[in-house]
Amino acid sequence: MKLLKTSRKKQFDPFALILLATFAGGTLVSTTLGQSATDASLNSVRVSDRADRLSKMPPQIPAAEHMRRAAIYMANRAFAPAREHWQAVVDNYPGDPNMPGALYGIARSYYQERRYEEARQMFERVAQAYPEMKEGREGSNFAASSLLRMGRGDEAAARYIEYLNKYPNGERIDTAHLNIIDGYRESGHPQDAIVWIDRTRQRFMGTATEISATFAGLRLDIALGEWNHAVQTADELLQKAIPTAANTSADEVLYLKAHALERAGRTPDAIRFFSMIPDNLDSYYGGRATNRLAAMNDSGAQQRASERSGAVRASIERAAAAYPAPFRFQVLSESRKRALDPRLVLAIMKQESQFKPNAKSGSAARGLLQLTIDAAQKYGPRAGLKQVTDESLYQPATNIAVGTEYMAELSRMFAGLAEAIAASYNGGEDNVARWLGRTNQSDAGVFAAEVGFGESKNYVFKVMSYYRAYRQLYDANLNRQ
Repeated sequence: MKLLKTSRKKQFDPFALILLATFAGGTLVSTTLGQSATDASLNSVRVSDRADRLSKMPPQIPAAEHMRRAAIYMANRAFAPAREHWQAVVDNYPGDPNMPGALYGIARSYYQERRYEEARQMFERVAQAYPEMKEGREGSNFAASSLLRMGRGDEAAARYIEYLNKYPNGERIDTAHLNIIDGYRESGHPQDAIVWIDRTRQRFMGTATEISATFAGLRLDIALGEWNHAVQTADELLQKAIPTAANTSADEVLYLKAHALERAGRTPDAIRFFSMIPDNLDSYYGGRATNRLAAMNDSGAQQRASERSGAVRASIERAAAAYPAPFRFQVLSESRKRALDPRLVLAIMKQESQFKPNAKSGSAARGLLQLTIDAAQKYGPRAGLKQVTDESLYQPATNIAVGTEYMAELSRMFAGLAEAIAASYNGGEDNVARWLGRTNQSDAGVFAAEVGFGESKNYVFKVMSYYRAYRQLYDANLNRQ
């Protein structure tokens, strides 16, 4: 999930890929997200902290030990105790080599907790205090990212430009360029976005970033209703190899081209290009294309859609054993309370844990729906649970109640759009609100193209594939059809 996932797993946001590390004498010595997120590590630091608080003569904890404990808390999304240890370094070891990492850790914890203004202020402090260190460069970049997350697109773009001017060879110059485009788009300045699309394409010619910038141009054309230009941009993309790092694919570009042709009134061309996208159980855009063909007032398109969907139905029946409905009573009961489709809950559960109650991710997500401690603390009371602990998230009844409560909030927030619910569960509802706001279209496939994190987009595709199968195999009461 993201409170849950924006926040919870590897992914979307390069921020979450940074190692949770301690520094000893300025040398990176500590552990990765997965190693720090074990239950044993978390329980160990809790025991140590409890013993220190109860001691009549508490020990003077070294800076490196504060950093180690903070990293473990952070890996488990226990933000407050992580900040306590980082703050202890700031207060007690101002000249220690761990100081930049402590300040940066505090900033990161606010960011992952989505307290973006506090994060921005702390990132700026790190950027100003340590401009020649990696923490300073990262602080400068994520100060801009915090502004973008707060919906302050113009300010974010300006701050990213400062980053580029100061660090022309910085580690994040490619994503900074792309985020400037997004900032201007989200602030309603498409012409400025176009200027930066052109600059980015020129600066990164022949790379995945050039493809990403061109794809941003295609999505902007769609949002502005520039149908003919969208077709031209799509054709330009389709003439090139599209690397995975560009966060798009030929099928996605074909779908957007066909969408533009349909909106331009060029129905025969639209039918031809929708038909070019192969449909199978694993093809999100193939399924969307089949739906569009079926909805057209054209007998040939409808016949083609019927043939395509029939082939997929047969493949789903052959693979039916891969789509069980375990924990039926809990899933059905909690879904009904919240007006959710239990088949969507099963699709997300399949993607999250493969129905394993004791599943634990490397970034501290637990149980069937892979919930984190902070998610449990927020949504447990709303689900009618007085106290939810990290251990209780392994209990199916608790996990399903908390997870469906979160999904229900996402459903209300995004008018029941399944793609948006799935994207939020992985990439965070704050990001989905930005992506949805950029589309200016009602088409779910256009929204999916706007999903800005590669992991989150792939997550949406997988969940929607599972959801398609579950809707065929089960009715709304989870009875086999």
